[in-house]
Amino acid sequence: MIKNIGSNWLLTALQVGVTFGLLPFTIRTLGREQYGTWILVASVTSYLSMLALGVPMATVRFVAKSAGASDHAELNRAVGSCMGLYLMIGLVSALVGLGLFFAFDAIYIIPAAYASQARWAFAIVVFNVSVSFIGQLPYGILSAHHEFVTRNYVQVSSLLLKLGLTLLLLSWKASFVWLAIIQLLLFVFEFSVATRIVRRKWPHIRLSLRDFDSSMVRQILGFSLYVMLLSIGGQLVFQTDALVIGAYLPLDVIPLFTVAASLAVYLMEFVIGIGSVVMPMAAALQAKGDLAQVREIFLKWSKITVSLTFAACLFLIVLGPRFLGWWIGPQFEASAGRVLQILMLGNLVFLPVRGVALPLMMGLGKPRVPAFSFLGVGLLNLGMSLWLVRSLGLDGVAIGTAVPNLIFALVVLFLTGRELQVGVFEYLRYAFARTVLSAVPVVLLLVWFRDAWDVRSLPGLFASGVASVALLGVLSVLFVYRSDPRTDLQAMIAARLGRGGVTG
Repeated sequence: MIKNIGSNWLLTALQVGVTFGLLPFTIRTLGREQYGTWILVASVTSYLSMLALGVPMATVRFVAKSAGASDHAELNRAVGSCMGLYLMIGLVSALVGLGLFFAFDAIYIIPAAYASQARWAFAIVVFNVSVSFIGQLPYGILSAHHEFVTRNYVQVSSLLLKLGLTLLLLSWKASFVWLAIIQLLLFVFEFSVATRIVRRKWPHIRLSLRDFDSSMVRQILGFSLYVMLLSIGGQLVFQTDALVIGAYLPLDVIPLFTVAASLAVYLMEFVIGIGSVVMPMAAALQAKGDLAQVREIFLKWSKITVSLTFAACLFLIVLGPRFLGWWIGPQFEASAGRVLQILMLGNLVFLPVRGVALPLMMGLGKPRVPAFSFLGVGLLNLGMSLWLVRSLGLDGVAIGTAVPNLIFALVVLFLTGRELQVGVFEYLRYAFARTVLSAVPVVLLLVWFRDAWDVRSLPGLFASGVASVALLGVLSVLFVYRSDPRTDLQAMIAARLGRGGVTG
């Protein structure tokens, strides 16, 4: 489990690194107005992803159960049924995308200089989304077999290809149409490589429509309906902000929000790296009737996720604005910095629940209430953002995202605790109490770096980040995880040093 999660974290770290380098390059090359137009195109077309109907997560769950039972016939029925669903979804996506194309052209006022590019980019992205649904199938098979390392090798290769193509093509001609074309090329690469790996590793798996089974489809849709609601809620929470801003504020303001939100999203991807391993494991343990082990996973990895979340969020809350000012430009420090701080405050509670509790509920086949809750939270997010953007601008949109996320986290935490017989007080005492106490000296250290040293350069930001993580690490060993029944860091370090001493 640690190996798979580690590979997910490595992939996320590389994604953050590539974004770290590409984002300022892209904004400088295209300009804020052109980049804002691209974000608007990407945000509108991203709604097509909701048509996946939750089939990607259902693929992982049903293939994992069949593979765990070594039932090849059932496994192929699941694969064939998912394949048929993906192809039908792709066709529907193309038709819906055509309607969105005309709606986009009618609703949003795009500067004349970029209108033609926006139409071409929109059409290419719609085509890419429509054909890329089927690309989820080989990835779902790899995840169901816990081949996260292999899956991540493919995605790392695609990430490096994206880096090279973006630098090359935008340097040649500064047009956001290239960004749409690059997405399509990356899909072709990933799908070809992942499919070949699946065929080589599991020759008994048939990627064929002849295994399409209507009864299996009903089972998949029965589960994926709730995943679709989660997807809709996620879309409303994370993708509508740019649309709200574009409707009420100038286009060149959109990057101020999306740059800050990108850090929040990549931090969420980091904790989802835990959840993507937890979900199929929970499904397998449930099939064996071992809910006690699921409970242990819930508590252990929740506390670990809380520690990791605090390490990142505390730095971004205190020094995040300075980081944005250095990374993108001084004009991003104030407005984008406040957005980042608001989002990170909500993430202190939201991310641990999103990373562990929610995937466990999905793996246990209990998606109904979390799905409806997230949909409600998404609608609340949209309503609050529309209401607050008029009076508070970008800060209001950020509040409209952070508050609903916090509400969702509390709901899912209560549901998961009830399912696994873990009281909310027990969870908070175990996962949060000591970490919150250890956060106090870390925040004081970061504030000292910010105010006394006025850190703004890369060396200063790096030194303050390393110092805060080191302090939190020492406190974790000596206090947070001391005598922990599941993760006793002192005992683990002592055992490791003991083995090293014997070896020496």
